[in-house]
Amino acid sequence: MAAPLDKLFTRELERNDEVVVKISQSEIGDVGCVVWDAAIVLSKYLETSDFDGGKSWTGKKVVELGAGTGVVGIFAASYGADVIITDLPEFVPLMDLNIKENSQIISGSAEACTLTWGQDRSTKFDHIDFIILADCIYYDESLEPLVSTITELSDMATTVLCCYEQRDTGNKLELEKKFFQLIRESFDVFEIPQEKQDPHFRSEDIHIFRFTKKQSADAT
Repeated sequence: MAAPLDKLFTRELERNDEVVVKISQSEIGDVGCVVWDAAIVLSKYLETSDFDGGKSWTGKKVVELGAGTGVVGIFAASYGADVIITDLPEFVPLMDLNIKENSQIISGSAEACTLTWGQDRSTKFDHIDFIILADCIYYDESLEPLVSTITELSDMATTVLCCYEQRDTGNKLELEKKFFQLIRESFDVFEIPQEKQDPHFRSEDIHIFRFTKKQSADAT
């Protein structure tokens, strides 16, 4: 369900230098219409010492998968990254709106477009430095297409940052296990320790992983 753009409320996320990223969310719509905690944790991780306080994002080519509101991609773009923010077609208007609302603080670039996992993609996604995704391990039927897209978009120089909130309800633990079994077929997996994350925006229930393609994996 698309996010109705006349029923919105705003979530503000402050950078360490007090620049404010303003994200519109929808009161009505699917799970992609709101800012989830994992997206905030990942956004704030982008300005830790691992990324020179955010400075190392300048000029990096970034793709955000399952972006929903686009908050993580816009956060990266505010630090100078060139970001393609992607999701299903129904979320593009909300992502476009959030890019427009933050245009004054985006020092890189941000573009919203459709990307359906597991399907053909444009050459605009070639030579990606970073793939970022938050809370995308959610539906069983989407896991294989998601891993396929991550694998296809990555080459040996690509770093994938995957953040998700661990949930014990329903089949969520089984989905998490299946996702990592699939991702480890082509990627080396490293969990970012809590002490490397933002000291205020982190949680024992929210995990950030870094994936890099194995040397034996075919580069695309």
